[in-house]
Amino acid sequence: MIGKLKKKRDHANLSGYLFISPFLVGFFWLTIFPIGMSLYLSFTKFDLLGSPRWIGLDNYVRMFTEDDKFWQSLKVTFLYAFTAVPFRLVFALAVALLLVKTIRGSGFYRTALYLPSIIGGSVAVAVMWRQLFGNNGAINGILEALGLPTTSWLGNPDTAIWTLILLFGWQFGSSMLIFLAGLKNIPMSYYEAASVDGANAWYRFSRITIPLLTPIILFNVIMQMISGFLSFTPSFIITQGGPLNSTLLYALYLYQRGFMFFEMGYASAMAWVLLLIIGIFTAFVFRSSKHWVHYESGGDR
Repeated sequence: MIGKLKKKRDHANLSGYLFISPFLVGFFWLTIFPIGMSLYLSFTKFDLLGSPRWIGLDNYVRMFTEDDKFWQSLKVTFLYAFTAVPFRLVFALAVALLLVKTIRGSGFYRTALYLPSIIGGSVAVAVMWRQLFGNNGAINGILEALGLPTTSWLGNPDTAIWTLILLFGWQFGSSMLIFLAGLKNIPMSYYEAASVDGANAWYRFSRITIPLLTPIILFNVIMQMISGFLSFTPSFIITQGGPLNSTLLYALYLYQRGFMFFEMGYASAMAWVLLLIIGIFTAFVFRSSKHWVHYESGGDR
């Protein structure tokens, strides 16, 4: 009897593994193996044509001591991420606060405002953005019609990065929907009780909405921060990293080293440095969350 039960259990386990085998093959072959290969290549000199040649830590030493463009790309990426991410989240929360109220056509507005998040990362949108902010684009056309001075938005190192930041903020739809779901989960009785006690709108927002929304804010901060550090398409399509490397995002420089200069070993080392940077900032956000994130079931985490 015990043998039959064991045989049935083994058969059930085998069936389960067969069902998940496509995922396991994809996970190990398309995820784990490339990650391990990238780590190995980061210690080699590899030009995609010949065989990798082991050089130890030379790629990392060169990156931190000899490559000025590496530091420039890091500087640009930090500016981009720490400006564009708060801009997107603040704007998304503001729009979510407007849409949380039941108004006529609210479903249409939510759909329309979410669309940029679906198409925002595409090449077509980047091309459209480049046309809008070009010397003869719509933005300068509007300014000229209003009698205001025009400028070369994409050709000026002081303004080019801000056009990319604006594009990142425009793609606020996914964050908005997540904020909207969080706002709908806050009981209205809290606001009603606060109103009876004489609390004004700002007090209700700062003492009820924000504290109860902090788990959602934590999630959005982490996801959008990662997205900001990995941003590639806008810089590649709109500015190609110029002018004067003022929009040379880290992911774009990594691409240039790997696929334009065929320094795949060096690009792999850059990828692992980026992974480490994202991991450090993610850990810092999680570590700090116990001081500002509030959970209903267990208090502060």
